Amino acid sequence: MNDAGPGAGSTQTWQDEVTRDLLNLGGRLALLVRGEGSHVWDADGTRYLDFLGGIAVNALGHAHPVFVEAVSRQAAILAHVSNYFATPQQLELAARLKRLAGTGEHGHVFFANSGSEANETAIKLARLHGRKTGKTTIVSLNGAFHGRTMGSLSLTPKPAYQDPFRPLLPGVAHIDPTLEALEAAIDDTVAALVVEPIQGEAGVVPLPDGFLRRARELTTAHGALLIVDEVQTGVGRTGEWFAFQREGILPDAMSLAKGIAAGFPLGALVTFGDSDLFYPGTHNSTFGGNPLATSVGSAVLTEIETSGLLANVNERGAQLRAAVAGMPLVTGTRGAGLLIGVTLSALVAAEVRDAAQRRGLIVNAPTSDVIRLAPAYTIGDAEVDEFTSVFAAALAEVAASSPRSEADRSGTDPKDHA
Repeated sequence: MNDAGPGAGSTQTWQDEVTRDLLNLGGRLALLVRGEGSHVWDADGTRYLDFLGGIAVNALGHAHPVFVEAVSRQAAILAHVSNYFATPQQLELAARLKRLAGTGEHGHVFFANSGSEANETAIKLARLHGRKTGKTTIVSLNGAFHGRTMGSLSLTPKPAYQDPFRPLLPGVAHIDPTLEALEAAIDDTVAALVVEPIQGEAGVVPLPDGFLRRARELTTAHGALLIVDEVQTGVGRTGEWFAFQREGILPDAMSLAKGIAAGFPLGALVTFGDSDLFYPGTHNSTFGGNPLATSVGSAVLTEIETSGLLANVNERGAQLRAAVAGMPLVTGTRGAGLLIGVTLSALVAAEVRDAAQRRGLIVNAPTSDVIRLAPAYTIGDAEVDEFTSVFAAALAEVAASSPRSEADRSGTDPKDHA
């Protein structure tokens, strides 16, 4: 297969090859073959403005020189050595994450390959804490998405995801993301509370004001861990290094992935206190923290830190919010930085997504009435202007059609993914 597309000289399409060769686990919206900056190209040569960003992964956009140089340089030196050895790259990234997160000298880092794996590590931390303290329950929030492995799926209370795989992990309770539910749930039986500062899968829904602060108070009072899932919100996505920093608290642990290496597979669990619960044999990862991944991670964090990208995230996020205000169907925005949910007046998010893609703009519809934007931190006026023009046209097209009534719609489009 090449840039000209599959099946050259035959009637076979790339969709046929997807059906033939890949597990049936979701739609494929296009066959993408190349990327540069905030744009990608499909096999037919069509250019798209990418405002999905690999689902909040491509912090530096596509083929950023810093990313390319880091991968190339480290691949020529040392790529993988297994978890029997430490490497300078691993130690450098761990120290940098501790500094940026403010863990203090007692913090520790475990490297994995994905957000789900980072959250599996967090679940084990909670279980070890529960074994030590006699506590039995892990609490997560309705609307949460923590991953699709069996443990992380147990923290993700969405029937469509969970039901085919029951029974799931025992000892997990789910509560509404409200202060009232939080007050009622956290007691002396709880080993850990796991929360996302902004629920991306639920439609970019921030926690209520004061929720994280009260969660910190209650978990401390009852001897439970507060674990913050920053897989989507972390590493600058919301305009702070980590979204919990907006609340002036410190969690006991946080999980990371997505933007940490801007497209190279890497996840991490960062702990903030004395981490005497894990010991050799309780957890590990063959590929986790290899020198190639961690070298790229350090290069990405350096670029974000030294190029003023956090400021750009905040500035461009404000621009985008202002740009969509008053567009057809738009009722408002929510989120922070460059993690933005555009709320719609009708359940037409999938139609808006498709209309935008036909015009050369990639966005995401995590729910039936929300469009999620997660572009690269590097976007500028040109990208904002292009987005504004195309998105407005897509909204106008859908608004001019005759949408089905809400009674005819339910849930999310099956092609949408967290």
